[in-house]
Amino acid sequence: MEDAAQFDRGRIAGGVVSAVAIKGWCPGALRPMRSGDGLLVRIRPYGGRLDARQAMRIAELAHRYGNGLIDLTSRANFQIRGVSDDGHLPLVQELSRLNLIDDDPESEARRNSLVTPFWRMDDETSALAAELEQALIASSLDLPGKFGFAVDCVEERALADASADIRIERDENGELIVRADGAERGRVVTRAVAIEAALALSAWFVKTGGARAGRGRMAAHLAAGAQLPTELCGDARPAHAMPMPTPGFYPQGVLVGVAFGQLTYTALAALAGSAGGVRLTPWRMILAEGAHELPRCDGLVTRAADPLLRVVACSGAPACREAHADTRALAAALAPRLPADARLHVSGCAKGCAQAGAASITLVATRDGFDVIRNGTTRDMPALRGLSGAAIVANPNVLMEGP
Repeated sequence: MEDAAQFDRGRIAGGVVSAVAIKGWCPGALRPMRSGDGLLVRIRPYGGRLDARQAMRIAELAHRYGNGLIDLTSRANFQIRGVSDDGHLPLVQELSRLNLIDDDPESEARRNSLVTPFWRMDDETSALAAELEQALIASSLDLPGKFGFAVDCVEERALADASADIRIERDENGELIVRADGAERGRVVTRAVAIEAALALSAWFVKTGGARAGRGRMAAHLAAGAQLPTELCGDARPAHAMPMPTPGFYPQGVLVGVAFGQLTYTALAALAGSAGGVRLTPWRMILAEGAHELPRCDGLVTRAADPLLRVVACSGAPACREAHADTRALAAALAPRLPADARLHVSGCAKGCAQAGAASITLVATRDGFDVIRNGTTRDMPALRGLSGAAIVANPNVLMEGP
């Protein structure tokens, strides 16, 4: 992971943010991450949603204080790229005016939740998400930086494959359940105690040693032998999981893809101008609320069959100081030449920040060229080593063939 420029308290008191201390951490707005193109300032929208004014203003701020590029992360957050040290404080002050800033970095880090974008005004999702966030802010739980929650309580689960440690869902009968990630079944709860049950699971995780040195995930904790107590587990099967969403029209609006999870400030402004609000997703897609037309803007993917939807690439060099190559140029060149059922992951180094899971083809940049891993992750043994990007583009069949 790139260095995090941690503002030790991060409070905006009297217009002053404390000095930078370099530590490894997940970024936030109060605790940005230093990258090859400046600071990354991560915005965690409350409830996974921005109203049109907030989204439009973020586009303007990315242009004024950053380099005009905005990342959409797998945690359904925005990151403004290329912010200077001097620009960070005024940017945070502007975000505070938009009600997008927490009181301190600790609250910001705990408020790590995903919300299904397919909620309706007449269901409980939005209210549950808001209550969960406020409860997390008020709590003193010392949770790992990547520990997260999913509020996915419509008829079909949209976030079944998204990273989350505690899930608020529906069961097969439509009842609310709270389920630990890694457990096949969850506990039926009433609306009144759903958030309390989720926090109780979090406290159990910490108390039983799931969090060590700032790391730890629920599924791994259970797989290692931790046994949920009777009062925190149940026998309710989660509801059916919907297929992976694709760009197109939905009752809530228009869903569009974001190529490689990065959009320009002009693209975000265009989306904000056509919608009542935007809902962020963990699939590098954005739902434009109430929109009735597909937007036409560079970097936005509107076709369900577009091969770019099957390609993941990190920011790469020079934006990331850890990367050994330009990842996205290679990914864009290879996308139209992929087999129809293949998924490609291009990583600038062995850390695999853009995707933790396996892909049909994974390319890992090294000092000696790209390593090729088939049906695995960046941590698996390569089938081929040290290929140049030019050689791969000239003969992409090498990715699927050979030893």
